[in-house]
Amino acid sequence: MFKSIISLALFTGAALAQGILFGSPAEGASVAAGSDLIVQLEKPNSLSSSVEVAVVIGIESCSNQPCPAPTDMMGQLLYNGPYNPVAHEPQLPHYQNISVTIPASLAKGTAQLNILHVNLIGAGPIPNLQILNRTITIT
Repeated sequence: MFKSIISLALFTGAALAQGILFGSPAEGASVAAGSDLIVQLEKPNSLSSSVEVAVVIGIESCSNQPCPAPTDMMGQLLYNGPYNPVAHEPQLPHYQNISVTIPASLAKGTAQLNILHVNLIGAGPIPNLQILNRTITIT
């Protein structure tokens, strides 16, 4: 039993170490409906190997109600494609900038930018799924 708990903890730690982070936009950033937005997704360094599969970016308006959990609803899809982070500046982690267009019809107010990241980690490899979100303001 104890070995199972340790194995689970190590697997969880390895999976978290293979995740990505938002570089931009910043939490609460203002973005005009109908405009282009650069979503920067950073890949921190890790000791274990990983193979990137894909990223999906969606946006959900929540100006009139609480934002739903991104595990329940991705919203309008803005991007569905490869994720290939590369080194740009030595002081920053590898990252990829993805340009998306905010729908002109999106309601003004609070919106949630949702990210689905899929990769394979380790020698197995083991499938890994990560979901992130960032709240922005549509103007």
